[in-house]
Amino acid sequence: MADDRRPHEQPTNSARRSLKRKLEDELIVDRRIVASEDVSQQDLLTEIRAHVEVLQLSFHSMETDRALAKRSVHSLSELAKDGMNFVYSISLFDFTLRNPVLRIVFVVHEDNVSLIVESGAVPALVQHLQVPPLPNEAGTGLRTYAHEVEKGSAFTLGLLAIKPEHQQLIVDAGALPHLVALLKRQKKCQSPRAVNGVIRKAADAITNLAHENGQIKTLVRIEGGIPPLVELLESTDVKVQRAAAGALRTLAFKNDGNKTQIVDCNALPILVLMLQSEDVGIHYEAVGVIGNLVHSSPNIKKEVLLAGALQPVIELLRFYSWKDLLLTDMVISFVTSSTCSESQREAALLLGQFAAADTDCKAHIVQRGAVGPLIEMLQSPDAQLKEMSAFALGRLAQDTHNQAGIAHGGGIAPLLKLLDSRNGTLQHNGAFALYGLSDSEDNVADLIRDGGVQKLLDGEFVLQPTRDCVAKMLKRLEEKINGRVLRRLLYLMHNSDKVVQRRVSLALAHLCSPDDQKTIFVDNNGIDLLLELLQSPHSKVRGYASVALCKLAEKTTSLSPVDAGPSSPISQVYLGEQYVNNSTLSDVTFLIEGKRFYAHRICLLASSDAFRAMFNGGYREKDAKDINIPNISWETFELMMRYIYTGSVEICSRVAHDLLKAADQYLLEGLKRLCEYTIAQDITEDNIELMYDLSEAFNAVSLRNACILFVLEHFNNLDLKPWYDSLVKRIMPEIRSCFVKRLTEQ
Repeated sequence: MADDRRPHEQPTNSARRSLKRKLEDELIVDRRIVASEDVSQQDLLTEIRAHVEVLQLSFHSMETDRALAKRSVHSLSELAKDGMNFVYSISLFDFTLRNPVLRIVFVVHEDNVSLIVESGAVPALVQHLQVPPLPNEAGTGLRTYAHEVEKGSAFTLGLLAIKPEHQQLIVDAGALPHLVALLKRQKKCQSPRAVNGVIRKAADAITNLAHENGQIKTLVRIEGGIPPLVELLESTDVKVQRAAAGALRTLAFKNDGNKTQIVDCNALPILVLMLQSEDVGIHYEAVGVIGNLVHSSPNIKKEVLLAGALQPVIELLRFYSWKDLLLTDMVISFVTSSTCSESQREAALLLGQFAAADTDCKAHIVQRGAVGPLIEMLQSPDAQLKEMSAFALGRLAQDTHNQAGIAHGGGIAPLLKLLDSRNGTLQHNGAFALYGLSDSEDNVADLIRDGGVQKLLDGEFVLQPTRDCVAKMLKRLEEKINGRVLRRLLYLMHNSDKVVQRRVSLALAHLCSPDDQKTIFVDNNGIDLLLELLQSPHSKVRGYASVALCKLAEKTTSLSPVDAGPSSPISQVYLGEQYVNNSTLSDVTFLIEGKRFYAHRICLLASSDAFRAMFNGGYREKDAKDINIPNISWETFELMMRYIYTGSVEICSRVAHDLLKAADQYLLEGLKRLCEYTIAQDITEDNIELMYDLSEAFNAVSLRNACILFVLEHFNNLDLKPWYDSLVKRIMPEIRSCFVKRLTEQ
C-alpha cells in the first residue's frame, strides 16, 4: 500500500525558515491551546491550519523541522484532548463494604476533532508516522527527537479515530502499514525503553481504528499487524503488554480470521501467563482477549482449556485490589477497583462460555472453587458483575451434579433478588440460573422456603424469554411436589417459623397435585395458614392469600353453583311439559292469586319431601281438592311446577329470588341450584354483602360458595371498601368450611 501513495514533496530551507518565523511571531510554538469561550471557532480553525501546514512542510530530518513537527503534533493532540471530556462519576455505596466504583464517561466534543480532520491533518499526521529520510551526507546515528514525532502522530490519530466516521478516512490515508511498522521498531532499536512509547501509541491507534469496524480488523491482519502484536505480549514493559493485548482483544472480536491467526501465532501460552499477573490491567486485557477468542468458537475454546486457562480464570474471581482503601489514594483505588471488577466480569463471562463446552468442563469449574466467588459477586453493587456471575452460574446449573452445590453454597437467595431488578438481562440470567437449580429435588424446598415461588408469581419481567423461563420453572416445580420433596415441605410447614410455614402453604396452593390437597390443607392444617394470611394487616399479604385460595379452588371439584348443590334424595318422575296446568287426569288443584292451577299428585309426591308431607301426612291438604297457596305469584308457581314436571326450566334474574324462596320452601334442591346459579351471575362488588345474606337466609350453599369465590377473586377492588375487613371476618368460618368440605370430597 505504501508504494501506491504519492510521495510528499520536501519544502526548501527558505520555506522552512519563513514558516518558523511566522509561527514564532504568532506565539504558537510554546503555546498550549485550550478551547474556551474566549477562542472563536475561526481562531481555532486558523490555529489548526497553521499546525497542519507546519506538519506538511516539516517532514525532514533537520533538528529544527523535527522540533516544529513535534510541537505541532503535540498541539493538535492537546486540541483533540480538549475536545474530549473525561467525566468521573464516583459512587460510594458503602465504605464498610470497600467496594467503590469509578465510572469514566468519555465524551467527544464534535467541533475540535472535526475541525482537525477537516483541516487536512490526517494525511499530514500519517506522513509523520514514518521517519524522514536522512540527507546523503548524514551518518546513521541516533536521530533528533527519535520516536517522539511518530509517537505523537500515532497518539493523535488514535484520538481522532475514536469517532467512527473518521476511522476509514485514516485508513484510506495509509495509516495501517506505518502503524504496523511502528509495532516492529523494538527489534531494530538499540534502546527498547525509548521505543516503547511509540509502540504503545501505535497499538492504541490500531485498537481505536478497528473498534467495531470489521473491515478494518481484517485489514490489520492483511497488513501483518497480528504477529508483532502477539510478540509484544512478551515485552518487559507492562504498558506495552497491556496495549498489545488491548489491540488483540479488539481484533479478535467477531472476526474468525483474526482469531485463527492469533492462535496460530502461539498467543495462548503467554495469554494464560498474563492471566496470573499481579497487574490488574494486564490480566484484565488478557481475559478479554481470551473471551473474544472463544466466543462462538468451540475449537478455540478447547485449545484455550488445553493451554491451562481454567484455573487462572477462576482465580480472577477472587482478585480484589481495594482491601485497604485509603482516602488519600481514593481516585487510584477507584480506578483499580473498577478495573478489577472488569476482570471479574470478564472472568465470569469466560467461565460461562467454558461451561457451555461439555459436562466435564462444568464439573471441573465447580471442583476448582468457582461457585463461592461467583455467588459473592451476585451481591456486588455492580450490575454488570452480577449479570455475568448469574450467567456463569446459569450455565453451571444446567448440570445435575452442580445444582445442589450451588444452592447449598447460598446461591438461591441472591439469584432470587435479581428478579426484582428492572434490568432485563440481569433478570433473565437470574431466572435461567434458578431454572437450572429447580431441576434438583434437593433444591425445591429451599426455593420455596426462601420465597421463590411468590417472586416467580409476582415478578414483573421485562423480556418475553424471561417470562417463558419463569413459566417453565413453575411447571417444573409443580411436577416435583411429591414424594420426599412433599414430605420435606410438610415438615417445614410444621417445624419452621411462621414466615416459612406461610411461604410453604402459599406455594403448595399453587403447585400441589389435586390428589395431595387434602393431605396438605386438611390433614396438615395448611388451610388455616392461608386463612391467617387472609386476615393479615398487610394488604399485599392478604392478596397473596386470596390468589392462593382461588388457585386451590380451581383444582378442587368445581365450586360452581350448579354442580355444588346436593342431588335430590329420590328419583324424579317427570310427566312432561304437556301436563303442566293440564286438567287431564288432574287430581289436585292449587289456587294461586285466585286462579286454578291443575296438578297431579303422583308427580308432586315424587318431587320432594315437602309435597310428600303435604299429601301423606296429617295436613289438611291431604284430602283437599283445592289447595290455596298464599304469598307466591302465578309466574313463580308456574315456573316451579314446570320444573317439577320436566326437570328443567329457564330462569331469569327478575324472578330468581322469589323462585329460590319457593324452591327452598318446597325442598326442591335441583331447582334451588338453578336459582342460585342464575343469581350468582349478578353478584357485583356493590351487592356482594346482600347476596351473601341471601345465601344465608335460604341456606343456599352454592350461592354462598359463589360469594366466597367472588370475594377472593375480586380482592384487589374489594380490599379498598371500608366494609371489606368486617365481611371477611364474618364469612371466615364459612370459607374454612367450604374449602375443607371440597378438599375432603376431592
